[in-house]
Amino acid sequence: MRFRYTIFYVDSVPETLAFYERAFGLSRGFLHESEDYGELDTGAVTLSFSSRELMTSLGKPTLEHNPKNPVFEISLETDDVKAALARALKAGARLEQDVRDEEWGQTTSYVSDPNGFLIAICSPVQMSD
Repeated sequence: MRFRYTIFYVDSVPETLAFYERAFGLSRGFLHESEDYGELDTGAVTLSFSSRELMTSLGKPTLEHNPKNPVFEISLETDDVKAALARALKAGARLEQDVRDEEWGQTTSYVSDPNGFLIAICSPVQMSD
């Protein structure tokens, strides 16, 4: 078995895809003609979005997301956290934590997207000897 994709429930799939393209430079993999499902090409694991309306019609109503009380986060790795954060903020992300160097050898920052999902923008962990 392998981890293939994650689906997040949103109000507008096309708007969410467009945000992630602008904010993080991710490429759109697919948008269904109904606009109720779409994917971003992120490598081995696909980041997908489904409309709340579709999920409700399937008998699976969704909850609102709150970045102040997250139950998960999306982590996007980059070599330039400051530049990635600036791009995300310019695209409409909300700042949750400014850039900082962590004691475990990683630079991190956090934003939330227009849906309330918490997103870590982080560098690779630098292992010390």
